[in-house]
This record gives sequence, C-alpha cells and structure tokens, in this order.
Amino acid sequence: MTAVGKFAEDEARDLLIRELAKDEYQQAKPGLLEEILQRITEWFTDIVNSLQGVSPNLGTLFIVIAVLLIIGAAIWLVRPRRNARSAHEGQLFETDQVLPATEHRRLAEAAAARGDWNEACTERYRAIVRSMEERVVLAPQAGQTADEAARQIGQAFPDLAAATRQAATVFDAVRYGNLPASEADAAAAARLDQQLQDSRPVFGSRDGLAPAAPL
Repeated sequence: MTAVGKFAEDEARDLLIRELAKDEYQQAKPGLLEEILQRITEWFTDIVNSLQGVSPNLGTLFIVIAVLLIIGAAIWLVRPRRNARSAHEGQLFETDQVLPATEHRRLAEAAAARGDWNEACTERYRAIVRSMEERVVLAPQAGQTADEAARQIGQAFPDLAAATRQAATVFDAVRYGNLPASEADAAAAARLDQQLQDSRPVFGSRDGLAPAAPL
C-alpha cells in the first residue's frame, strides 16, 4: 500500500466515523453503528489492496467515491427506522381513542396502587391535559406535545405554571427518555391535578387557548 493510499484510507475512515456518530445513526437501531464500523476496515482494506499499481490520484478518487456510496447506503438504511421511531415522539396521546379525564385518572391511580410510577405519571399528565380540554381551557390539538400543553396551561394558571412544566418534563423523561419516575413524581402530578381542578383560569383565548370556561 502506498503512503498516499494509506493516507486516503485513514481520511476516508475518519469521514465515515464522523458521519456515523451523528444522532440519527446512534438512535435509529441499537448495534447498527457497530455493525457498519465493523465492516469498514474490511471494505477499505479490500478497496486499497485492489488499487495496487493504480496512480495515487486515481486511487484516492476511487476511495472517496466508495466513502460516499457507503454513507449513502447508511442513510438509506437508517432513515426508515429513524422516521418510524419519531412518528409519535413527543405526542401526548398516541392513539385516536379519546378517553375522558376521569378514565386517565383511574388509570393513574391504579398504576400508583401497584407501584408503577411511570404509568402513574404519564396517565396523570394526560388526565390534566384532557381535563383542560373538557373545561375548554385548552383547544384539542392533534399531535400536541407535553411541553406545548404545559406552556398553555401555565398561561391560564400562572401560579401553577412551574409545577405544570415539571409534570411535563417528567412525562417526556419517562415516555421518551426511558428514565424512571419516582413515587414523589407521581404524588406531585396528582397534587397538581387536584390543584388545577380547584382553580379558575385567569384569562380567555390566546395562543391556542380556548375561551375559559366558568369553572
């Protein structure tokens, strides 16, 4: 292998490693990055060995073209998996079935009773958002995220804005960050739910808020 060929191989390998280190590859499929990297050395060794006797400039060109083809193949493999993973990411309600706030509360309480703090927190936050829709404080929005709902609820209930943002943060951490909730998180969400039920919104329509109901 010539010095130029070795340099081109190292540069190409570095380019591939930088490309495959991006979040979309890391998150798309566990083991995908390792599987591709495992083959890089073999591919480039074969490519460079096959270029013995070829002029350095032409050999470098072939290696660069090979790198671009491999990156293109990686993108083609990863994109469908990444898109499937992100299709519902961040959404509060992942199905078309509409449950009343009372049902989400029942699910939250049942989860808490068996010590499932993750479900207790997510169902309680869904109960909070559904309750706001039922009280016409929030207008139902397809694909609404926990953070979006928290911002709007905080505008209508400024004294509870910080607690609502915290509940939304826990929801996202549990549902999409694979982080565990605690009993304290579930208790805080239940307390927030009750406080919101006992409070009146302070203003009407603005930034996606529905006219406030007299509750």
